[in-house]
Amino acid sequence: MNSSNHTWTKRLCPLLAAGCMFAAVGCKQQTMQEETRELPVMTVSHTDSVTINESYSATIEGRQDVEIYPQISGKITRICVSEGQEVNAGQLLFVIDQVPYQAAVRMATANVHAAESQVATARLERDSKKALFDGKVISEYELQTAQNALATAEATLEQAKASLVDAGNNLSYTEVRSPVKGVVGTLPYRVGTLVSPQMTQPLTSVSDNAEMWVYFSVSEKELQGMMRRHGSRDKVLASFPPVSLTLSDGSEYPHSGHVETLSGVVNPRTGAVQVKTVFQNPDRQLLSGSVGNVVMPHSERNVIVIPKNATYEVQDKVYAYRVKDNTAESVEIKVAAFNNGNEYIVLSGLENGDVIVTEGVGSLRDGQAIKTREDKR
Repeated sequence: MNSSNHTWTKRLCPLLAAGCMFAAVGCKQQTMQEETRELPVMTVSHTDSVTINESYSATIEGRQDVEIYPQISGKITRICVSEGQEVNAGQLLFVIDQVPYQAAVRMATANVHAAESQVATARLERDSKKALFDGKVISEYELQTAQNALATAEATLEQAKASLVDAGNNLSYTEVRSPVKGVVGTLPYRVGTLVSPQMTQPLTSVSDNAEMWVYFSVSEKELQGMMRRHGSRDKVLASFPPVSLTLSDGSEYPHSGHVETLSGVVNPRTGAVQVKTVFQNPDRQLLSGSVGNVVMPHSERNVIVIPKNATYEVQDKVYAYRVKDNTAESVEIKVAAFNNGNEYIVLSGLENGDVIVTEGVGSLRDGQAIKTREDKR
């Protein structure tokens, strides 16, 4: 390398170094500008009163869903109802072939008559032997033998009467009647089908759906919060307000319900406790086996309510970003166990006048500088 080139290189290096330094400063300034995001904020304050409607997935059952099975074997000779028909308790549903059972009743009746005749004959024999014994014509052994024969005849009569009762019961079982008032379910069998008590599928079912039982679950954590607040299980039950029901198509059921029972057992698989609510069903709009959502209102006074979007969770703890001097500061908050999916009731961690970020908290960092704008919601 000649001397002129070496001199030029020595002059160029400081210029390149200076250019790199300015470029680095420019990149840093650009990065800081990118990190200084503009985010919506709100100033929190206590509200006089707020009602949050919490929705719980629920299953709907009739007060009684009775499966109807035959108690004797035979062919179906008549079906007296149709699917979906309303029936009363005791109404005839099916008739099973009665001929063999009627014959059994007649045979059992004949056996009773025969046994009664045997008893009458044995009694005459005993009375005769007793008279002879009193006249010292026969021995006590012969009298006792006659008395034993009478006892045997009387026992045979009792057996015949029991068989008659059994045959009568079997005949009555050929008429399958509804044990409850309700609505008939599906009818999987037809006339001529051979049925028996050992069959796995019922003849039909009858649902007593004048009153419906709607079941939903609350978490163990939520229940514990209720117990702490109200003090006892009975007081928790009394504290539940009237509830409403949203059907699977999104429509609201026109009648309200009430919480009737609270299970005392936590499901170990789900960690939840089952709650039973009762809804009247005068128009038979609710169907057993369907699903919906129980909506329970929670009314609170003098509380802070914030959007759920303004929070994030880390290991079951809830946090929000409070803004101080244009800097986002992470703060842990306590919220009520119930929520409507959009809002939280804050129990602690925020005070009147605190400013919090309402959107974009998932990508914020503690101590990050931000610009703020008022949330217009």
